[in-house]
Amino acid sequence: QRHRLDPALDELIDQSARIEVIGDGFIWAEGPVWIKQGKGGYLLFSDIPRNSIMKWQEGIGVSLFMKPSGYTGATPYGNEPGSNGLLLDQKGRLIACEHGDRRLSLLTQAGGKRTLVDNYAGKRLNSPNDACVKSNGDIYFTDPPYGLPNRYQDERRELDFCGVYRLSKDGELTLLTKEMTRPNGIAFSPDEKTLYVAQSDPKAAIWKTFPVKSDGTLGTGKLFADATVNVGKLPGLPDGLKVDQKGNVWATGPGGVSIFTPEGKLLGRISTGEKTANCGWGNDGSVLYLTADMYICRIQTKVKGAGW
Repeated sequence: QRHRLDPALDELIDQSARIEVIGDGFIWAEGPVWIKQGKGGYLLFSDIPRNSIMKWQEGIGVSLFMKPSGYTGATPYGNEPGSNGLLLDQKGRLIACEHGDRRLSLLTQAGGKRTLVDNYAGKRLNSPNDACVKSNGDIYFTDPPYGLPNRYQDERRELDFCGVYRLSKDGELTLLTKEMTRPNGIAFSPDEKTLYVAQSDPKAAIWKTFPVKSDGTLGTGKLFADATVNVGKLPGLPDGLKVDQKGNVWATGPGGVSIFTPEGKLLGRISTGEKTANCGWGNDGSVLYLTADMYICRIQTKVKGAGW
Protein backbone atom coordinates (compact mmCIF):
# COMPACT_ATOMS: atom_id res chain seq x y z
CA GLN A 1 0.00 0.00 0.00
CA ARG A 2 2.93 2.35 0.61
CA HIS A 3 5.47 2.26 -2.22
CA ARG A 4 8.63 4.10 -1.14
CA LEU A 5 11.09 5.44 -3.71
CA ASP A 6 13.00 7.78 -1.38
CA PRO A 7 13.71 7.56 2.39
CA ALA A 8 12.32 11.09 2.77
CA LEU A 9 8.86 9.55 2.40
CA ASP A 10 9.19 8.24 5.97
CA GLU A 11 8.97 11.82 7.23
CA LEU A 12 5.57 12.23 5.56
CA ILE A 13 3.89 8.88 6.06
CA ASP A 14 4.79 6.05 8.42
CA GLN A 15 5.96 2.68 7.14
CA SER A 16 3.14 1.04 9.08
CA ALA A 17 0.40 3.31 7.67
CA ARG A 18 -2.41 1.38 6.03
CA ILE A 19 -5.33 2.38 3.86
CA GLU A 20 -8.65 2.03 5.67
CA VAL A 21 -11.81 1.59 3.58
CA ILE A 22 -14.61 3.52 5.28
CA GLY A 23 -17.28 3.21 2.59
CA ASP A 24 -17.95 1.43 -0.70
CA GLY A 25 -20.62 0.72 -3.28
CA PHE A 26 -20.37 4.06 -5.06
CA ILE A 27 -20.26 4.31 -8.85
CA TRP A 28 -17.50 6.93 -9.10
CA ALA A 29 -16.53 8.79 -5.93
CA GLU A 30 -14.91 12.23 -6.18
CA GLY A 31 -14.26 15.57 -4.52
CA PRO A 32 -13.71 14.76 -0.80
CA VAL A 33 -13.91 17.78 1.51
CA TRP A 34 -13.82 17.87 5.31
CA ILE A 35 -16.42 19.92 7.16
CA LYS A 36 -15.23 20.98 10.60
CA GLN A 37 -17.92 20.84 13.24
CA GLY A 38 -17.17 21.43 16.90
CA LYS A 39 -14.51 18.97 18.07
CA GLY A 40 -15.31 16.59 15.23
CA GLY A 41 -16.61 16.96 11.71
CA TYR A 42 -17.65 14.97 8.70
CA LEU A 43 -16.63 14.25 5.13
CA LEU A 44 -18.60 15.18 2.04
CA PHE A 45 -17.86 13.66 -1.35
CA SER A 46 -19.50 13.37 -4.76
CA ASP A 47 -20.87 10.25 -6.43
CA ILE A 48 -20.93 11.79 -9.89
CA PRO A 49 -23.01 9.20 -11.83
CA ARG A 50 -25.66 9.19 -9.09
CA ASN A 51 -25.92 13.01 -9.13
CA SER A 52 -25.38 12.94 -5.38
CA ILE A 53 -23.23 14.32 -2.59
CA MET A 54 -22.67 11.80 0.18
CA LYS A 55 -21.79 12.37 3.81
CA TRP A 56 -19.55 10.19 5.99
CA GLN A 57 -19.31 10.63 9.73
CA GLU A 58 -17.25 8.67 12.24
CA GLY A 59 -19.35 6.09 14.07
CA ILE A 60 -22.34 6.72 11.80
CA GLY A 61 -21.14 5.86 8.30
CA VAL A 62 -22.42 7.04 4.94
CA SER A 63 -25.66 8.89 4.28
CA LEU A 64 -27.10 10.98 1.43
CA PHE A 65 -26.35 14.68 1.84
CA MET A 66 -27.73 16.16 -1.40
CA LYS A 67 -29.48 14.98 -4.56
CA PRO A 68 -29.46 16.36 -7.20
CA SER A 69 -25.94 17.63 -6.76
CA GLY A 70 -24.88 18.73 -10.22
CA TYR A 71 -27.75 18.42 -12.68
CA THR A 72 -31.27 19.78 -12.22
CA GLY A 73 -32.55 19.27 -15.78
CA ALA A 74 -35.68 17.31 -16.69
CA THR A 75 -34.18 14.76 -19.08
CA PRO A 76 -31.40 12.17 -18.63
CA TYR A 77 -27.95 13.74 -19.05
CA GLY A 78 -25.05 11.40 -19.69
CA ASN A 79 -23.15 9.14 -17.31
CA GLU A 80 -21.58 11.81 -15.09
CA PRO A 81 -24.20 14.49 -14.41
CA GLY A 82 -23.46 15.20 -10.75
CA SER A 83 -21.11 17.42 -8.80
CA ASN A 84 -17.38 16.75 -8.98
CA GLY A 85 -14.91 18.81 -6.93
CA LEU A 86 -16.16 20.20 -3.62
CA LEU A 87 -14.52 22.91 -1.54
CA LEU A 88 -15.27 25.52 1.09
CA ASP A 89 -15.14 29.28 0.71
CA GLN A 90 -13.69 31.53 3.41
CA LYS A 91 -16.99 31.52 5.29
CA GLY A 92 -17.11 27.73 5.32
CA ARG A 93 -19.86 27.50 2.69
CA LEU A 94 -19.87 24.63 0.20
CA ILE A 95 -18.82 25.34 -3.37
CA ALA A 96 -19.48 22.60 -5.95
CA CYS A 97 -18.16 22.06 -9.46
CA GLU A 98 -21.31 20.91 -11.23
CA HIS A 99 -21.11 18.79 -14.37
CA GLY A 100 -24.67 18.76 -15.66
CA ASP A 101 -25.58 22.36 -14.84
CA ARG A 102 -22.10 23.38 -16.06
CA ARG A 103 -21.42 25.83 -13.27
CA LEU A 104 -19.83 26.61 -9.95
CA SER A 105 -22.49 26.79 -7.26
CA LEU A 106 -22.56 28.02 -3.68
CA LEU A 107 -24.74 26.38 -1.05
CA THR A 108 -26.15 29.20 1.07
CA GLN A 109 -26.62 29.07 4.83
CA ALA A 110 -30.36 28.73 4.31
CA GLY A 111 -29.90 25.71 2.02
CA GLY A 112 -30.54 27.26 -1.38
CA LYS A 113 -27.98 27.42 -4.17
CA ARG A 114 -26.46 30.40 -5.95
CA THR A 115 -24.77 30.19 -9.33
CA LEU A 116 -21.30 31.69 -9.03
CA VAL A 117 -20.42 31.32 -12.71
CA ASP A 118 -21.71 29.27 -15.65
CA ASN A 119 -20.23 30.97 -18.73
CA TYR A 120 -17.15 32.60 -20.15
CA ALA A 121 -17.74 35.58 -22.45
CA GLY A 122 -21.34 34.45 -22.90
CA LYS A 123 -20.47 30.88 -23.84
CA ARG A 124 -21.39 28.06 -21.47
CA LEU A 125 -18.59 26.35 -19.60
CA ASN A 126 -17.81 22.73 -20.50
CA SER A 127 -18.18 21.06 -17.09
CA PRO A 128 -16.27 22.56 -14.13
CA ASN A 129 -14.20 19.78 -12.59
CA ASP A 130 -12.11 20.90 -9.64
CA ALA A 131 -11.27 24.12 -7.82
CA CYS A 132 -9.27 25.74 -5.05
CA VAL A 133 -9.69 28.99 -3.12
CA LYS A 134 -6.96 31.59 -2.70
CA SER A 135 -6.66 33.34 0.65
CA ASN A 136 -8.10 36.53 -0.86
CA GLY A 137 -11.33 34.71 -1.78
CA ASP A 138 -10.61 34.17 -5.49
CA ILE A 139 -11.62 30.74 -6.85
CA TYR A 140 -9.38 28.99 -9.39
CA PHE A 141 -10.99 26.13 -11.33
CA THR A 142 -10.57 23.77 -14.28
CA ASP A 143 -13.08 23.11 -17.06
CA PRO A 144 -12.51 19.88 -19.05
CA PRO A 145 -15.38 18.19 -20.95
CA TYR A 146 -15.88 15.07 -18.78
CA GLY A 147 -19.36 16.03 -17.59
CA LEU A 148 -20.76 16.45 -21.09
CA PRO A 149 -22.63 13.32 -22.28
CA ASN A 150 -20.37 13.00 -25.34
CA ARG A 151 -17.41 14.72 -23.74
CA TYR A 152 -15.05 16.42 -26.19
CA GLN A 153 -17.28 15.74 -29.21
CA ASP A 154 -20.50 16.87 -27.53
CA GLU A 155 -22.69 19.09 -29.69
CA ARG A 156 -23.58 21.10 -26.57
CA ARG A 157 -20.01 22.38 -26.26
CA GLU A 158 -19.78 26.13 -26.77
CA LEU A 159 -16.07 26.63 -26.01
CA ASP A 160 -13.44 25.02 -28.25
CA PHE A 161 -10.86 24.72 -25.44
CA CYS A 162 -10.52 23.46 -21.88
CA GLY A 163 -9.65 26.40 -19.68
CA VAL A 164 -8.18 27.14 -16.29
CA TYR A 165 -10.02 30.14 -14.82
CA ARG A 166 -10.04 32.54 -11.91
CA LEU A 167 -13.34 33.77 -10.51
CA SER A 168 -12.50 36.84 -8.44
CA LYS A 169 -14.32 37.53 -5.21
CA ASP A 170 -16.18 40.36 -6.96
CA GLY A 171 -17.48 37.98 -9.65
CA GLU A 172 -15.14 38.68 -12.55
CA LEU A 173 -14.10 35.61 -14.57
CA THR A 174 -10.63 35.52 -16.13
CA LEU A 175 -9.30 32.84 -18.48
CA LEU A 176 -5.81 32.10 -17.14
CA THR A 177 -4.66 29.50 -19.67
CA LYS A 178 -6.08 27.21 -22.34
CA GLU A 179 -2.82 25.40 -23.03
CA MET A 180 -3.77 22.23 -21.14
CA THR A 181 -5.70 19.61 -23.08
CA ARG A 182 -7.54 18.16 -20.06
CA PRO A 183 -6.99 20.34 -16.96
CA ASN A 184 -8.22 18.57 -13.86
CA GLY A 185 -6.96 18.74 -10.26
CA ILE A 186 -5.76 22.12 -9.02
CA ALA A 187 -4.09 23.44 -5.85
CA PHE A 188 -1.86 26.22 -4.57
CA SER A 189 1.51 25.93 -2.88
CA PRO A 190 1.37 27.07 0.78
CA ASP A 191 2.69 30.54 -0.12
CA GLU A 192 0.25 30.76 -3.07
CA LYS A 193 3.07 31.70 -5.41
CA THR A 194 2.69 28.48 -7.40
CA LEU A 195 -0.42 26.85 -8.89
CA TYR A 196 -0.34 23.11 -9.60
CA VAL A 197 -2.63 21.74 -12.32
CA ALA A 198 -3.08 18.09 -13.27
CA GLN A 199 -3.76 17.03 -16.86
CA SER A 200 -5.80 13.83 -17.25
CA ASP A 201 -4.87 13.25 -20.87
CA PRO A 202 -3.66 9.65 -21.45
CA LYS A 203 -1.40 10.95 -24.25
CA ALA A 204 0.20 13.50 -21.92
CA ALA A 205 -0.51 12.48 -18.32
CA ILE A 206 1.31 15.33 -16.63
CA TRP A 207 1.25 17.94 -13.90
CA LYS A 208 2.26 21.54 -14.51
CA THR A 209 3.27 24.44 -12.28
CA PHE A 210 2.38 28.04 -12.98
CA PRO A 211 3.85 31.04 -11.19
CA VAL A 212 1.06 33.17 -9.74
CA LYS A 213 1.58 36.86 -10.51
CA SER A 214 0.76 39.66 -8.09
CA ASP A 215 -2.45 40.40 -10.00
CA GLY A 216 -3.58 36.77 -9.68
CA THR A 217 -2.94 35.80 -13.29
CA LEU A 218 -0.46 33.09 -14.25
CA GLY A 219 3.02 33.16 -15.74
CA THR A 220 4.46 30.60 -18.13
CA GLY A 221 3.65 27.00 -17.21
CA LYS A 222 6.39 24.45 -16.62
CA LEU A 223 6.33 20.65 -16.54
CA PHE A 224 6.27 19.47 -12.91
CA ALA A 225 6.01 15.69 -13.38
CA ASP A 226 5.10 13.22 -16.12
CA ALA A 227 3.33 9.87 -15.59
CA THR A 228 2.52 9.12 -19.23
CA VAL A 229 4.81 6.07 -19.20
CA ASN A 230 2.58 4.46 -16.54
CA VAL A 231 -0.72 5.02 -18.35
CA GLY A 232 -2.29 1.63 -19.04
CA LYS A 233 0.25 -0.12 -16.79
CA LEU A 234 -1.16 1.29 -13.55
CA PRO A 235 -4.83 2.22 -12.97
CA GLY A 236 -5.82 5.86 -13.25
CA LEU A 237 -4.74 9.21 -14.67
CA PRO A 238 -3.62 12.50 -13.10
CA ASP A 239 -6.71 13.82 -11.36
CA GLY A 240 -7.28 15.55 -8.03
CA LEU A 241 -4.37 16.80 -5.92
CA LYS A 242 -3.66 18.48 -2.59
CA VAL A 243 -0.62 20.13 -1.00
CA ASP A 244 0.67 19.73 2.57
CA GLN A 245 2.02 22.44 4.88
CA LYS A 246 5.58 21.67 3.80
CA GLY A 247 4.70 22.15 0.13
CA ASN A 248 4.74 18.49 -0.89
CA VAL A 249 2.19 17.57 -3.56
CA TRP A 250 -0.13 14.59 -3.03
CA ALA A 251 -1.47 13.88 -6.51
CA THR A 252 -3.79 11.13 -7.66
CA GLY A 253 -2.62 9.45 -10.85
CA PRO A 254 -1.54 6.10 -12.25
CA GLY A 255 -1.28 3.63 -9.34
CA GLY A 256 -2.85 5.74 -6.60
CA VAL A 257 -1.53 8.89 -4.90
CA SER A 258 1.96 10.04 -5.94
CA ILE A 259 3.84 12.15 -3.40
CA PHE A 260 6.19 14.79 -4.82
CA THR A 261 8.51 17.31 -3.23
CA PRO A 262 7.82 20.97 -4.13
CA GLU A 263 10.56 20.60 -6.75
CA GLY A 264 8.85 17.64 -8.43
CA LYS A 265 10.90 14.75 -7.04
CA LEU A 266 8.77 11.61 -6.66
CA LEU A 267 9.19 10.27 -3.11
CA GLY A 268 6.72 7.41 -3.38
CA ARG A 269 3.15 6.39 -3.84
CA ILE A 270 0.13 5.30 -1.86
CA SER A 271 -0.95 2.34 -3.99
CA THR A 272 -4.71 1.76 -3.90
CA GLY A 273 -5.03 -0.79 -6.70
CA GLU A 274 -7.93 1.28 -8.04
CA LYS A 275 -8.40 4.28 -10.28
CA THR A 276 -7.99 7.00 -7.68
CA ALA A 277 -9.87 10.20 -8.47
CA ASN A 278 -9.09 12.62 -5.67
CA CYS A 279 -7.89 13.19 -2.14
CA GLY A 280 -8.47 15.66 0.66
CA TRP A 281 -7.25 16.40 4.17
CA GLY A 282 -9.54 15.85 7.14
CA ASN A 283 -9.86 15.50 10.92
CA ASP A 284 -6.99 17.56 12.38
CA GLY A 285 -5.52 18.01 8.89
CA SER A 286 -3.27 14.95 9.01
CA VAL A 287 -5.69 12.30 7.71
CA LEU A 288 -5.79 11.98 3.93
CA TYR A 289 -9.14 10.85 2.53
CA LEU A 290 -9.13 9.13 -0.85
CA THR A 291 -11.86 8.59 -3.41
CA ALA A 292 -10.86 5.47 -5.34
CA ASP A 293 -13.46 4.34 -7.86
CA MET A 294 -16.25 2.73 -5.77
CA TYR A 295 -14.43 3.26 -2.46
CA ILE A 296 -13.91 6.03 0.04
CA CYS A 297 -10.75 5.44 2.08
CA ARG A 298 -8.37 7.21 4.44
CA ILE A 299 -4.78 6.97 5.61
CA GLN A 300 -2.92 8.64 8.47
CA THR A 301 0.01 10.89 7.54
CA LYS A 302 2.71 12.71 9.53
CA VAL A 303 1.95 16.12 8.01
CA LYS A 304 -1.03 18.42 7.79
CA GLY A 305 -2.67 19.88 4.74
CA ALA A 306 -1.82 23.42 3.68
CA GLY A 307 -4.17 25.83 5.40
CA TRP A 308 -4.73 23.72 8.52
